Amino acid sequence: MHMTRSHVRSVSIAVGQQSSQLSKGQKVFNSLIKQIEKKRTRLAAWESVAALYQQKYASELVPLIDALSDLQVEIVHRLDRLSDQNRLSKTERRTIANLITHLAGELVAGRNDAQLKAIYNKHSRSDYDCEEAANIKGMQGVLEDVLGFELGEDFDLSSPEDLLQRAQAKIHEQRIQHDAERQAFAEHRAKRTKSAKQLAQEARQATEAREISQSLRELYRKLASALHPDRETDAQERERKTALMQRANQAYDKNNLLQLLELQLELEHIDQCAINNISEERLKRYNKILKDQLAELEQELFHVEGRFRAQFGIAPFVELSPRTIMHDLAGDIADVQRAIRGIKADLRVFEGDIKQAKSWLKGVRRRSSMVEFDELSF
Repeated sequence: MHMTRSHVRSVSIAVGQQSSQLSKGQKVFNSLIKQIEKKRTRLAAWESVAALYQQKYASELVPLIDALSDLQVEIVHRLDRLSDQNRLSKTERRTIANLITHLAGELVAGRNDAQLKAIYNKHSRSDYDCEEAANIKGMQGVLEDVLGFELGEDFDLSSPEDLLQRAQAKIHEQRIQHDAERQAFAEHRAKRTKSAKQLAQEARQATEAREISQSLRELYRKLASALHPDRETDAQERERKTALMQRANQAYDKNNLLQLLELQLELEHIDQCAINNISEERLKRYNKILKDQLAELEQELFHVEGRFRAQFGIAPFVELSPRTIMHDLAGDIADVQRAIRGIKADLRVFEGDIKQAKSWLKGVRRRSSMVEFDELSF
């Protein structure tokens, strides 16, 4: 992870006495530094909050979700038993069937519960396994249309996970084949006689790469010379320089120009005047390094947030921020607690007489006419 440190002085070019405005290269430099700082801050925030979120999610939210699921299973069984009563109207029986079909259908998907599946089949007047197989076949068709190749038939039609694994395996196979073809094509092109224009471009690229490497190496060598711990006799100062040298080594290994500049500022090897007077030629090389560094940070942030979404089932369209994620989790916990209280109140209805249950069904019909079933308390 790329950590920010509060004691590190910010690197930026300021308008000097000799010029009233920054050059294009200086503006690009400052903009890249600002963007990198923003990405580093976000990555550091994720690093500090991810473990806290995982602990609270596992210790508080997951047990609540399990408890809610158990209560929902219980209400399905209570509704099923209520449906056997003789004093129900056709409308009331239809309401019960709709409730069971909706609720049991959601529950069966996450539970290997044959009894629950039988109740679903009874009230939906269909077969859950057949419906699931049809849904998976539909998913297969959509995936095949999008991916442009067939996934075959030799997978478990009751398992969407098996279908997705098959798709991922096929995508991996195609990627390997594509990479091999691209490599073969590149090797074929390399054997061909290159034009003068191609040779000139490759020479420019090689020169640019050497200059960039040289710029980083110059910064690193200056730091290494000043920080070499073996030259320090004072034990405390040697320990400090060892830690700083480790930071310099890590920054150099990762081509992290900004951290090398920050270390120079921290050690007072350069000052604001030196930063303001970086030559345009050197700025051009620095900006190329910073652009690469920013791209790497953006990719790292993309993977960090993608893994977080996958781990906790957060949809891609839901806004995600390390600054608000703990507040969002607290809201999710409160929502599940509220749902548990609601379903416990619903279950108490079935402890009374048939009139109480009929009144409850009437209330459910009235609410379901205004909202979707999944918005009801159960």
